[in-house]
Amino acid sequence: MPCTMGYLDIALAALGVYLIKRLFQAKSRLPLPPGPKGVPILGNIFEMPSEKAWLAFEKLSEKHGNLSSMNIFGHCLILVNSAAIAEELLDKRSVSYSDRPPMVMAGELSGWNKALLMTKYGERFRQIRKYFHQAIGARTSIRAFVPIVEHETLRFAQKVLCDDTRLEAHVRKTAGAIILRISHGYEVQDGIDPLVELADKALEQLSETAAPGAYLVDIIPILKYIPEWFPGAGFQKTAKRYAKTLQDAADQAHNYAKTQIASGIAPNSFTSRLFEGCSLTETEEDNVKWAAASVYLGGSDTTVSANYAFFLAMTLYPDVQKKAQAELDVVIGKDRLPTYADRGSLPYVEALFKEILRWNIVAPLTIRRASKDDVCGGYFIPKDAHVIVNIWHILHDERTYVNPMEFNPERFLASEGREPETDPRNTCFGYGRRICPGLHLAEVSVFMTCALSLAVLDVRKTVENGVEITPEIEYLGGSICHPAPFKCSIKARSIQAEALLSQSNDS
Repeated sequence: MPCTMGYLDIALAALGVYLIKRLFQAKSRLPLPPGPKGVPILGNIFEMPSEKAWLAFEKLSEKHGNLSSMNIFGHCLILVNSAAIAEELLDKRSVSYSDRPPMVMAGELSGWNKALLMTKYGERFRQIRKYFHQAIGARTSIRAFVPIVEHETLRFAQKVLCDDTRLEAHVRKTAGAIILRISHGYEVQDGIDPLVELADKALEQLSETAAPGAYLVDIIPILKYIPEWFPGAGFQKTAKRYAKTLQDAADQAHNYAKTQIASGIAPNSFTSRLFEGCSLTETEEDNVKWAAASVYLGGSDTTVSANYAFFLAMTLYPDVQKKAQAELDVVIGKDRLPTYADRGSLPYVEALFKEILRWNIVAPLTIRRASKDDVCGGYFIPKDAHVIVNIWHILHDERTYVNPMEFNPERFLASEGREPETDPRNTCFGYGRRICPGLHLAEVSVFMTCALSLAVLDVRKTVENGVEITPEIEYLGGSICHPAPFKCSIKARSIQAEALLSQSNDS
């Protein structure tokens, strides 16, 4: 149940002593970073955003600086709105900022603490990261999966040509098809696929439950002990339902892969690589299951957001589309389709790909826990503080990016008297020991969508009753964001392009 003041009536009497104790704990002589004043006991609870928190935190930085703080029931939140500070804390001091805060609703109650995203920093976290590194953690290990991405992207383009009114569904289905083949060797079914549907459902639930301020139990963890029948404890029933969705998603994909492996017919995949030539203990197999589930669940939603945003950008910025297509025509020609091997020869398309990552922030916030007392810029960061890095603001900071709200790939190309602007990949995939372990796979998937789509498709504004419809730039979601549904018209660039695409799909 989303955070409401009704919970306060339930909790404050029982927790008064606890809250006062937390509020008046011994403090460092150094001050906390500046921030809104708040009210006694409750702190800044009324200023804690329940949606689009990255925008609210950006406004706080305008008033209080790039390192600021909030107080929620005596618990400290440190807000970081600067790449330099984020790198100092999460990269250079990663040993102290590699843990996630205990997200009770999403992690403990809904089960996401089993997946890599919310696994506590420690031996299990290191083991799962090791599995990622073995299977898909290096550019060389990704090469074997590139043909899968190229094949499914070809199929995607053909489906879009057949029905451009279902663009978002095609993007989502293709992302699921790619990631499930790579994670578990599973080929999605035509129409509605049960594993793709489960992943989508689980990720929608994660985005809701992990959003800062969405559930009061994350602010007052003791509420997790309230039984589900108690008035106001509807979040317990919600968590139980969400936990089943996540468990089903992990188990069904894993059991499919195990059956294929036992039958000797499993294709190359993340799971089959980790089972190959070894006998896993029960604990090791459970870690493999959740590592593969982390690939399957984490990889599908992030590429959906980026690839859907690509079509929004091409709808709104036709001149950018024409420049990219011109480069493809010169470098690739019109007698073949681009492959991932062409990436190094397409600097403008590469810049366009980077701008997608900057302009559309898939995960606008990243959150860590300070594992010990620390000092930054003369300010005190207490142990157990939640350190929230505003990725969205860092990649839209006008001090770093000229006209940051504009979609402009040329910002990443050197020109006479001007250096390229900062590569967004330094930020968008996260920091330190929790940097996205599937970043190389994400790059392949998003780049291929950009390059192939530009080679064979024209994306334009929809015309209704003689009037062009210009999409609004609006984002939906909590911890993971997507462009709101929009209309566009997608046609083949030429008869030759359509024929070439059809021939390639048939081969």
